[in-house]
Amino acid sequence: MAESVGAIRTHGAPEGADPYLWLEDVHGERAMQWVRAQNSRSIATLQGEPDYRGDYEAILRVMDAADRIPYGDLDHQWVFNFWQDAEHPKGLWRRDSVADYARALPAWEVLLDLDRLAADERENWVWKGAECSPSLERCLLHLSRGGGDAVVVREFDLAAKTFVARGFRLEEAKSSITWLDEDRVLFGTDFGPGSMTHSGYPRIVKLWNRDEPMAEARTVYEATATDVGANAVVFHDPAATIALVQRDVSFFSAEYHWLTPAGKLQRLPLPLGADLKGAHAGSLIFTLREEWTPAAQPAIPKGSLIAFRVPDTERSGAQPVRVLYSPDPRTSIDEVATGRDAVYASIYENVTGRIHAFRVGPEGAWSDTVLPLPAGGSTHIVSTNNWGPEAYFRFESYTTPATLYADDGRGLPAAIKSLPARFDASNLICEQFFAVSSDGTRIPYFVTRPLNLTAPAATVLYGYGGFEISETPGYSANFGMLWLTRGGVFAVANIRGGGEYGPAWHQAALGRNRQKSFDDFQAVAQDLVRRGFTTPAQLGIMGGSNGGLLVSASMVQRPELFGAVVCQVPLIDMLRYTQIGAGASWEAEYGDPARAADRAWLLRYSPYQNVSREKRYPPVLFVTATSDDRVTPVHARKMAARMESQGHDVLFYENTDGGHAAAADHKQAAEMWALSFVYLRQKLMQHPRRPEP
Repeated sequence: MAESVGAIRTHGAPEGADPYLWLEDVHGERAMQWVRAQNSRSIATLQGEPDYRGDYEAILRVMDAADRIPYGDLDHQWVFNFWQDAEHPKGLWRRDSVADYARALPAWEVLLDLDRLAADERENWVWKGAECSPSLERCLLHLSRGGGDAVVVREFDLAAKTFVARGFRLEEAKSSITWLDEDRVLFGTDFGPGSMTHSGYPRIVKLWNRDEPMAEARTVYEATATDVGANAVVFHDPAATIALVQRDVSFFSAEYHWLTPAGKLQRLPLPLGADLKGAHAGSLIFTLREEWTPAAQPAIPKGSLIAFRVPDTERSGAQPVRVLYSPDPRTSIDEVATGRDAVYASIYENVTGRIHAFRVGPEGAWSDTVLPLPAGGSTHIVSTNNWGPEAYFRFESYTTPATLYADDGRGLPAAIKSLPARFDASNLICEQFFAVSSDGTRIPYFVTRPLNLTAPAATVLYGYGGFEISETPGYSANFGMLWLTRGGVFAVANIRGGGEYGPAWHQAALGRNRQKSFDDFQAVAQDLVRRGFTTPAQLGIMGGSNGGLLVSASMVQRPELFGAVVCQVPLIDMLRYTQIGAGASWEAEYGDPARAADRAWLLRYSPYQNVSREKRYPPVLFVTATSDDRVTPVHARKMAARMESQGHDVLFYENTDGGHAAAADHKQAAEMWALSFVYLRQKLMQHPRRPEP
């Protein structure tokens, strides 16, 4: 029986004749025969290149290397880590003490061997994370069959290192579950017809007691079918437990309901654009997507970081809202995490970051301290401890390998682990430039290139531009080993739709304004050519998910600008995207094709509807995964089939595992990247695209 491709909208607009609808039957035999034929052709074409095997082995060696940084999650006195290598391709879940973790060779205690579990149970398990109870006695493990978003949830006893025989368990679904206390969980799952939203997520939140049949769990909250979903969020620390139900009205708007000690829900007086980041010292921590004027207080600017005091009792009046930080037009708050002793934020100015630590004083005033970390790259919050003073941070840049810093609570982070250099960057330089988009907006972008570059070179331009996600400087062994050290240029565009300059930068490209993201990306491409870094025949573009929409739309709109395209796990058919996978949850980003006005602007740029046999496009490689139940492989399949029928130069590769990451283990990831880099060198370095006749 074929797997459903997602929640089907009953008010979907008619698309007319689509000869490739049969490819939407994700696991259907006819569709999979087509996939196997495409994979066979692509593998023969790309793995037959002399460099492929060496590239694959180089990537795999780096991915499996024992000297990688074992990033971990702080919890009480422990650091939890999930580790994959050649001996354990599916991975080990393990832990070590905070003190021992700082040593060069930690003494890990293995909690679960996923390879052994998968073999014993004859299941293709892929790790999707764990959440442990406040006492750390038991944890809820999330396991996916093949890597999709749908998971099986099973309760695990940490001391015994076994699954709890009659513990909490959820069968495969896009579920949400969290501990209320040691013997109660708040959860949502697929309870049967009508229990999921149109977006494919739970709409009902229930309270489930230990040893109680799941059918007897008490309903706490019900969202509507047109909401994105509803889920419980519970924060535990030594001082308090704060339990909430979050109703996601859209992808970017939510209501928050406090679950009082009496078990009642009380809606908190927050704007829909408040984005929950954590809890600290009895306050909930949010960033604001819109300006907000709380009762009896001045307006708080869009993009600000705030603390909202949770009521002491059900009858407490309005509490003052504290502003921790308000960004200016060139800064943005990229990451926020809360610990026992501080709230941490990674704040970027012109796309380079610093870590701020915010601490609340006895009178309720907040201090702001910038931690002494390196400058000129990306600063990330790796983990914070809700039960102790510790926090971990990471610094990296395009040419500087990542270093992990540990802060013991004194605000003086020290380097404890560093990634060895994976490529020689001594002959490389990284620079930031600004391109001017079609409406005059200055668009930042980074270029990493050889110092001695004297002529246009093969270049890869990467972009994303959606969902308020920022593309910040990152160290990529793959690009370093297989592209930069072979004379290539690597560029990253910080276009609108992303979060590089906060909510306003994102909102500038929403809905009817989506074309601005594409215009920005194309402006960066033109600027790279204008500055002499590359030529259109030598310029390749790459993007995944929303970035796959970006590069496919840019390819269709401005084919003369590019020499090759690598399009990964993409959205492409924007007239049917709400009927595929989790697409209905993204209406706030793109619009709803069931509405005439939205459909008109979607139709203007949707790559699937605009690709034409009358134009000549750059060669394109589509990469996707059968098990991706978020975007699904449908978009890439249909676009590849349509372009191939029109006579264009197309290759298509679909991995069966990996979900939206398109790779479930290191071998699959190495294969995907080796195929991509061989393709890019084949098209941009070895055989430049011929000019138009």
